[in-house]
Amino acid sequence: MSKLNQKLDNYFGVTKSGSSVKVEIYAGIATFLAMAYILATNPIMMQGFAATNDAGELFIPLARTAALLIATALGALLGTVLMAVFAKMPLAQAPGMGLNAMIGTLLLGSVFGTNSFTYANLMLVVLLSGVVFLALSFIPAGKDKLTGNRVTIREKVFDGIPSSLRTAIPVGIGLFIAFIGLKNAQIVIADGATLLAIQKFNVWTLGNGACQAIVALFGLVVIAVLAHYKVKGAVVIGILSATLLAMPLGVVNWDMIAGNDGVSWKFWENFGKFFSLNSEEGAFGLVFSEGFKMPAGSIFSVIVLIITFAMIDMFDTMGTLVGCATNAGLVDERGKPLNYAKVMYSDSIATVTGSIFGTSTVTTFVESGAGIAVGGKTGLTALVVAGFFFLSMFVLPIFAFIPSAAAASALIYVGVLMIGQVKKIDFTNIRLAVPAFITIIGMPLTYSITNGIGLGILSYVAISVVTYLVDLIKGKKNGKKAKWSISIVTLVIAALFLVYFLVPTV
Repeated sequence: MSKLNQKLDNYFGVTKSGSSVKVEIYAGIATFLAMAYILATNPIMMQGFAATNDAGELFIPLARTAALLIATALGALLGTVLMAVFAKMPLAQAPGMGLNAMIGTLLLGSVFGTNSFTYANLMLVVLLSGVVFLALSFIPAGKDKLTGNRVTIREKVFDGIPSSLRTAIPVGIGLFIAFIGLKNAQIVIADGATLLAIQKFNVWTLGNGACQAIVALFGLVVIAVLAHYKVKGAVVIGILSATLLAMPLGVVNWDMIAGNDGVSWKFWENFGKFFSLNSEEGAFGLVFSEGFKMPAGSIFSVIVLIITFAMIDMFDTMGTLVGCATNAGLVDERGKPLNYAKVMYSDSIATVTGSIFGTSTVTTFVESGAGIAVGGKTGLTALVVAGFFFLSMFVLPIFAFIPSAAAASALIYVGVLMIGQVKKIDFTNIRLAVPAFITIIGMPLTYSITNGIGLGILSYVAISVVTYLVDLIKGKKNGKKAKWSISIVTLVIAALFLVYFLVPTV
């Protein structure tokens, strides 16, 4: 082992974790390839769809695209470095899907006069939501009964989620990740009558949905066969193999590699726009220069948006962490992820700094499961991912060239691995089985980890309250005492989710 490898091994505890430096590097590459799509996708989602071209396809104004590419890469870089060096977990961060679309939608509303939030205003909302999340990570809320260590509000929230639902979360995330892969590869498509349908493989034109589906399925077969024979780097080889097949099938975007699709090979031009003081094309620091100029009468909307953004970030991160850590075996005897507090610190700090860079909420990516599937167990995996995000800022067209269909093969494979946790759920206890099932099915069908957890919590509380009342009435007749099984923390979480689901954001 070289001196560098020995230092990395000692710092991250690679050998101690049962991994190796080589495996950690493969894992980092797999994670990056699985989430590289965010470089091209985040700028699109955050600017909002504003018009259609001659073919009827939605497109975006490109004025801020270059700046957002750099902001996306920097947000991912800093957040993932924190995960690597501080939390020492094999998790990667980047601006999350969902909230970036919400920002784009709010901006779109601004275009058509339904509200007057500016891009800078929304970056301030993201920053404040990160501050709220960070505060929850520091405010003490008692001590752990088993260890005696001080716990924070954020850890109380984790402990307030019933153990049956915590077991269901990795399963739901596995289905969610697989569904993202199926959707990105257009294996599953929208249908007006049934909502979803399978791709039509009997209609062939270069680059169409059938071609994308074939690319993803080919990559999945390659990964599965290589994984069966325990070939190192099976996921990476699968993604690259799918990318090669994507070229003759017309699935890749050649304009991206040519630097003609809002991504320039001249990285200094991209950085120039990122630091530009022009509010129409810049990103860095706009939160301070213009963000505080909020529209009149928007205070309530801003408060609700801050709470909403903070809740989504917290529960998305919590769900992703539980799912990935469980799959990697990085949990304690109670099923709590290792270095839980440090992961949450890293996530909330990344959100705050990401807003300063000019991007939406930075969160822990479910695609981290791709690296964990390869065998990643330490922060070295995250450090490799961070290194690629650093390089991407200078050669953005290369990394933006990998089609989402190729990366989708890895996501489907991760879903296969994570669903195995379902055997740990006690389906004989219907009071616990129903909320667990709703948590699992809620994530892919609502396209949100937070929604799945929220629906599971609310159904758990509702069923538990009703069964308690019934047992109370029956107990008075037969002399048996009814047992109250819901903690105060669980009730508070349920109340927060009621606000989340019922109170309008704008």
